[in-house]
Amino acid sequence: MSKLRPSAAEALSDVLEDGMTIAVGGFGLCGIPSDLIEVVRDSGVTGLTLVSNNMGVDGKGLGLLLENRQVAKVIASYVGENKLFAQQYLDKELEVEFSPQGTLSERMRAGGAGIAAFYTRAGVGTPVADGKPLAEFDGQTYVQERGIIADVALVHAHTADPAGNLVYRASARNFNPVVATCAKVTAVEVEHLSEEYLDPERVVTPGIYVDRLVLARPRIKDIEKRTVRPRATTPAD
Repeated sequence: MSKLRPSAAEALSDVLEDGMTIAVGGFGLCGIPSDLIEVVRDSGVTGLTLVSNNMGVDGKGLGLLLENRQVAKVIASYVGENKLFAQQYLDKELEVEFSPQGTLSERMRAGGAGIAAFYTRAGVGTPVADGKPLAEFDGQTYVQERGIIADVALVHAHTADPAGNLVYRASARNFNPVVATCAKVTAVEVEHLSEEYLDPERVVTPGIYVDRLVLARPRIKDIEKRTVRPRATTPAD
């Protein structure tokens, strides 16, 4: 049975519900599944728990869902550049569970690997550890963190083959591989569809994790912050 769907809307048409947990790949605006996020916005589902490194920026990426008041809780490592995200958090409109970036990645990886919980030193002695079980190993205190299993994962990849095997491009890889493994249903938008099966040595995410596949619409890729310096000029001799 083919995993390919004719559109992002059809890829998510039968899975979106109020109150569900959605894990989303991306870092800022890099490697975000823009088409799939827009489908979630247009669906009107509410009370969502979103698991993502951050919430994009105002008016872009996951910021669209904040503007539409569809999000009840966010599990993230960074409030970042999204002013609306910060304001909703400060106004107590939005519940935020902060998780150190490496811990967040490992929680999703653990969920995908069937690991219910693990121990880490990150966050010990800070509010991150409040209310969580602590244990001592080799004279050091560790905090227990639960694995994350989402209802739906939204992923962006560079190339997929007919089996749904995925490869990513450069920094757009970021959280996408762990997000792809940690949900009951994983929907992936890709920039390129290969008619041939990918070299197994290149595959980052095996197709067994992918349930729905859609070709991403061409769009200008937004840059969150330009950090390049003006080109230096060489003085004339």
